[in-house]
Amino acid sequence: MTVATVDGPPTRGARAASRAALDVMLTDAAIEPGARRLVQPVATLRLGSALARRPRRVARRLGALGADLGRIAAGGSDIVPRKGDRRFGDRAWSDSWVSHRLMQAYLAIGGTVDGLVDDAALDWRTDLRARFVLDNLLDALAPTNFALSNPQVLKETLDRGGANLVTGGLRFARDAARGRLPAMVDTSGFEVGRNLAVSEGAVVAHTEVFELIHYRPTTAEVYETPVLVVPPTINKFYIVDLAPGRSLIEHLVAQGHQVFCISWRNPDAQQSHFDFDTYARAVQEARDAAAEIARRDTVNVMAACSGGIITAGLLGHLADEGRLGEIASLTLLVCALDNAQAGTTEALATRPVAAAAVAESARRGYLDGDALASVFSWLRPNDLIWNYVVNNYLLGKEPPAFDILYWNQDTVRMAAGLHRDFVMMGLESALATAGAMRVLGSDVDLGKVDRDTYIVAGSNDHIVDWRNAYRSTQLLGGDSRFVLSTSGHIQALINPPSPDSRSSYRIADSNPPDLADWEAAATTQRGSWWPDYIAWLQARSGGRVPAPKRLGSRAHKAVAKAPGTYVQAA
Repeated sequence: MTVATVDGPPTRGARAASRAALDVMLTDAAIEPGARRLVQPVATLRLGSALARRPRRVARRLGALGADLGRIAAGGSDIVPRKGDRRFGDRAWSDSWVSHRLMQAYLAIGGTVDGLVDDAALDWRTDLRARFVLDNLLDALAPTNFALSNPQVLKETLDRGGANLVTGGLRFARDAARGRLPAMVDTSGFEVGRNLAVSEGAVVAHTEVFELIHYRPTTAEVYETPVLVVPPTINKFYIVDLAPGRSLIEHLVAQGHQVFCISWRNPDAQQSHFDFDTYARAVQEARDAAAEIARRDTVNVMAACSGGIITAGLLGHLADEGRLGEIASLTLLVCALDNAQAGTTEALATRPVAAAAVAESARRGYLDGDALASVFSWLRPNDLIWNYVVNNYLLGKEPPAFDILYWNQDTVRMAAGLHRDFVMMGLESALATAGAMRVLGSDVDLGKVDRDTYIVAGSNDHIVDWRNAYRSTQLLGGDSRFVLSTSGHIQALINPPSPDSRSSYRIADSNPPDLADWEAAATTQRGSWWPDYIAWLQARSGGRVPAPKRLGSRAHKAVAKAPGTYVQAA
């Protein structure tokens, strides 16, 4: 893969999108993410200098803070946590006059700090850097994170005579020895192949890069056109086959679809040469195998997150070669093909920083999976870091046994070649510009990819901002159906239909260029988006034929039971 330079300054976007853009995550993961987030001396100096030139604004902010603190002390403040802030969910934060005032004072200080950054009127790059530092410090200093100021911890300590702190201290020492601080999940109750990734199937292709799993039909008839699932390259595939009743693959099979899924190899230094073209070629090989086994010329492709980026690059290559007939439809799950408006280029992922990150992964031969998982966690530190610090070490409780969190900690490495290509592509948002990216020898123009596309995003996604995902409707040349699930990055995928489900999603009849127009037209539908997708997919899957009695074919024989061997590799 080669990337051409895209001219023009980036557009400043939402802070969450900036934090989660591909280039930021992959550079952070390569060069000590924690230190870089908390140490931004240039941004800090510029913030201080800007505020020093605006003493009246600073005085007004501090005066307003003093007034707020006075009202808080007198019990006359109406400051409340923002909706969704679970740190202050315990009743004591509202019932106890001490805890309630402490919470309000903390929130007032946070609002003042945010306002001071606004008053500094920094350039957008410095603004983002300064906010990263201050946001992380404020999150770390929340009263919920300390034993003496957290009423829930105080009650637990009194009830247990301090045993919770002793247990928590021992657990801290254990986690530190394992290099996992804090542990997010009790892993003892899970095993891949036993209660995770248990849909029946067989490995029908095994290459240096991937294994291809063919799932056994559970209906007497199946749709002619098969479905190929392309999972992310930065996680193991079984997020789409998590557990019975919560498996997207199980659901597709139950609806009569012939389903194939790629399981990526966990690369090490010997596979450092795996790059974007390597993975695009692998998706093509998997597509060809699925088509041969199903005896069809065309295949529906469902791709998630980074797997969607690779698949889009491949489809750009197929369009360039006049071979798009090999693809019946494209489904993109929580995937952004255009990060140009994420506000990150040369903000946190500067070109020198990106070069250093690429050099570091090249030295090792891969990007460490634990480092990447750490970056994901620091995107939502209150939920994924401090929440477990309180639970594990202050309350002395075991972390929960939760299948999604088990999958999240079951990390994989990223080959140095793919890391390099992703970083450079992210810096340039190369897929968004015709001819800016070259895949398998073809200049990619997504406008020529005129396949029908089903696009799913999560409104609370902290990794792929849904506005970035929406822009794919404008990049791709075919008709798009855009679904906005009212959930996060993973829950947008694991969304099984259920009579008591609290899920919902938003959808509109068309996808106009102006996002505000889509929001105005979109309606909210109750329940899971899975049934809507099944109806859309079935319309693009041909007729029904008798289900095959055997998995694989003469050319692609079953060589192992699902979930295969690559998913088991550490």
